Amino acid sequence: QVQLVESGGGSVQTGGSLRLSCRASANTYLMYRMGWFRQAPGNKREGVAAIDRSGSTTYADSMKGRFTISEDNAKNSLYLQMNSLKPEDTAMYYCAAEPLWNGGSWYEVGAYSYWGQGTQVTVSS
Repeated sequence: QVQLVESGGGSVQTGGSLRLSCRASANTYLMYRMGWFRQAPGNKREGVAAIDRSGSTTYADSMKGRFTISEDNAKNSLYLQMNSLKPEDTAMYYCAAEPLWNGGSWYEVGAYSYWGQGTQVTVSS
């Protein structure tokens, strides 16, 4: 079992920034892939960004240029730097991890075995 604990959410105004953190109970360098997802009320959970074992990163189109995913294996932590935030970024943000390649795409919920409890991000206009 891998436990993931997110932190760093909060309330900001449009154009503001937040940095989310995710602390893992296992060595993150052992993970095949780690990612960030978000879910707004009434919406499906959607992929935000992911980073794989090689350090390659992928982003959803609406986040490119505004969000940056990174990890610090020495701290077993995953981060999401969010800049130029918009009201439509308001959601619960979740950290996810998958230790093995399972054929799933980075943006698929089913591609990850472990999830955090989420941290709320609210962007006001």
